[in-house]
Amino acid sequence: MKTASIWLLTLAAIGLAAPLAAQVVDAPDSHWRGSVETSVVNWPRMAADAQEAAAQQTTHPAQSNPGQADSVPQTPSPQPSATPPSTQQEQSQHEKAEKQLKEQTQQRVLGVLPSFNVSYRSDAVSLTGGQKIRLAFRSSIDPMTFAAAFLVAGYHEVDNDVNFGWGIKGYGQRAGAAYLDTFDSNMIGNGILPALLHQDPRYFRLGHGSTAHRLLYAAAAAFICKHDNTGKWEPNYSNVAGNIASGAISNLYYPGSNSGVGLTISNGMIVTAEGAFGAMFQEFWPDISRKLFHKDPTHGLDAERASQTAKDQKTVKQ
Repeated sequence: MKTASIWLLTLAAIGLAAPLAAQVVDAPDSHWRGSVETSVVNWPRMAADAQEAAAQQTTHPAQSNPGQADSVPQTPSPQPSATPPSTQQEQSQHEKAEKQLKEQTQQRVLGVLPSFNVSYRSDAVSLTGGQKIRLAFRSSIDPMTFAAAFLVAGYHEVDNDVNFGWGIKGYGQRAGAAYLDTFDSNMIGNGILPALLHQDPRYFRLGHGSTAHRLLYAAAAAFICKHDNTGKWEPNYSNVAGNIASGAISNLYYPGSNSGVGLTISNGMIVTAEGAFGAMFQEFWPDISRKLFHKDPTHGLDAERASQTAKDQKTVKQ
């Protein structure tokens, strides 16, 4: 019975999150406001304009005389731009983000493990709230995410560190709980909270510098992130709070001996630390791939950045 409850809760979580990630086109708010405003006919305003035009016609009779009509210079009224420059800029930014998101969702370690939340670009643009939620949902429903949950369940089955019992029933409960842990952490810490707090949930790979510097940079990424509007680094409230929140939700489906406030906080911090180690691996994975498998996961972005850095250094020396 508990196995069915856990998997029903899993399906319910996916069903609730799906509408949030369903909008493929997430246009800027100003675009939608403008569309609504231009689609509504303002009848009182049209009547006032008509009365004003009639009054001007009466006040300037020379303009109504056909013989003098050609002698009056006509000044063409400026035509307003169909789309304000600010909205055009927002749309361009949105389209660029969509293109970069498409690149990210093709990234896989060894061609199998998803690496969707990593950006290899130095010119990566900020994501909208909808794009962040879509990215988190895409990672959460990837087949490899389900496969990882079943592998974690097997580990817990052997270690018996979660009191779900033995056999197929206990294994099913462990697998469902492991998947819900990942799903909740992804959707809250990488989707919903970043959208609300305007924080970028992605790991921006450094790709240059000493090994020690890159390791420290990757470890810090679990605790700091970029703000959407300023691009400056700030405490990663979304990631840490998301991990703790997902731990709190897990009290609904874990046995009483594996739940509680203390375990919730400690497990949240453990997951955050695991994220730091994951970032370290992502930092060096392209280097490993190029050396061992002769494949470049960055598709030339590392080489392009190195070339630009060399040019900049040459310019400074001159």
